[in-house]
Amino acid sequence: MAKQQGIKIISENRKARHDYFVLETYEAGVELTGTEVKSLRQGKSTLSDSYVSVKDMELFVQGWHIAPYEQGNRFNKDPLRARKLLMHKREIYRLAGRVQQDGLTLVPLKIYFKDSRVKLELGVCKGKKLYDKRETRAKQDADRDIARTLKERGRAANFS
Repeated sequence: MAKQQGIKIISENRKARHDYFVLETYEAGVELTGTEVKSLRQGKSTLSDSYVSVKDMELFVQGWHIAPYEQGNRFNKDPLRARKLLMHKREIYRLAGRVQQDGLTLVPLKIYFKDSRVKLELGVCKGKKLYDKRETRAKQDADRDIARTLKERGRAANFS
């Protein structure tokens, strides 16, 4: 059987981009069981309330829901169990230091298959205040209005 090539996105955490400023992103492998991977291939995963914690200089994803595989019977694991992330030790030390000293948060942003392996995009994030969220929303609305106006004027110029 041939290996899959390229990147296939399984799930994204859109809420994270709304609630946090993403300062840096990292790619991490994930330690999973066979039935969890099969469930991910079916797209049954949710990242919305998940976060990453550092314990004994290892990274764990908490609150990541992977639905049980229907044909998995006794091999299925708890859908909300903590899953270990696989990264280089120096990267883990750097992330742990930033979380402790700077008060930043590690948030999963995206899950995807990269050449048949499950990868997780991890963001080093700083929380947004309410006024930051309003400011971001106002900027998005303004950009959308500008794009709409330019599109309408472009059509009018083509028909004149």
